[in-house]
Amino acid sequence: MHVPDGFINAPTSAVTGVVAAGAIAVSLRGARRELDERTAPLAGLVAAFIFAVQMLNFPVAAGTSGHLLGGALAAILVGPYTGVLCVSVVLLMQGILFADGGLTALGVNITDMAIVTTVVAYALFRGLVKVLPRTRRSVTVASFVAALVSVPAAALAFTLLYWIGGTTDVSIGKVATAMIGVHVLIGIGEAAITALTVGAVIAVRPDLVYGARGLQQRLKLRVNGELVDAPGTEPAPAPAPVAARSHRTVWITGLVASLVLAGFVSFYASADPDGLEKVASDKGIDEKAEEHAAADSPLADYGVKDITDARISGGLAGVIGVGVTVVAGSAVFWAVRRRRSEDTSPSNTETTV
Repeated sequence: MHVPDGFINAPTSAVTGVVAAGAIAVSLRGARRELDERTAPLAGLVAAFIFAVQMLNFPVAAGTSGHLLGGALAAILVGPYTGVLCVSVVLLMQGILFADGGLTALGVNITDMAIVTTVVAYALFRGLVKVLPRTRRSVTVASFVAALVSVPAAALAFTLLYWIGGTTDVSIGKVATAMIGVHVLIGIGEAAITALTVGAVIAVRPDLVYGARGLQQRLKLRVNGELVDAPGTEPAPAPAPVAARSHRTVWITGLVASLVLAGFVSFYASADPDGLEKVASDKGIDEKAEEHAAADSPLADYGVKDITDARISGGLAGVIGVGVTVVAGSAVFWAVRRRRSEDTSPSNTETTV
């Protein structure tokens, strides 16, 4: 889904750049309310994990592959505003260091992959958890459905952007059919990865999952054959997490998993073009694609320059990418968290008469 330079014209790219900048500004403010002592350490890790899993292209159809977009996963784990920032950090690192996704198309990619996926997924997720039984399993089910829908939603968003500012004369109907069709299949993989990850975190530290907050059950009484909330009772607290499973343990485990996925498992990822690349090639969308401005980067195309062994080159690039992303992401989120602390400090809450 990473849009290269040249697919979308300059005016449309500029407008999406303004949209992306505005969304990031709003998300920076919104993330202050989401990031606390639990989510702040996790947010940088979520960004690194998304980077790692995006390197794992999986086959979805003959000659086509897909990979995680990550908007749904980030929104459910750390909140929608922080989720937008997580995916944006990943896209920025990929564009600058790995020549993946055009630099002039960065606004397009953030709008499509960070904003659309996160907003659609989290809105659907919240709607589902309100109507489903208030259990952890419901959170996992809602995660699956939200992630599944978010991917074709992003494909539709790209189609609309291409209809507005595409650089080649291609039938928009054919583009829409091809994009949405293949990305429904990719969405199944996205849904599986998202549900498995959310379920795994809930199993060990449910308090770390932003989307699972407020799902505690109230004490019920049966009155005239109907269950009603017991008067004057507070929601029953969720089971306390095992003390040994500290924030540090979860963080280290997640980081190690990200490094293994990017540094080793990525070598076995599908080499087939992803959904957008395949559609662009088949429909002629890529006729005016431009060479990436960072094509000479030492990490371009997820390999380390001058290292001829593909396994070592790709693995080392993946490890570097995870490291850079977790550092950049953590710096952003700790800065936002610190700003929240300053805003809520006693000196800032005093009023004068």
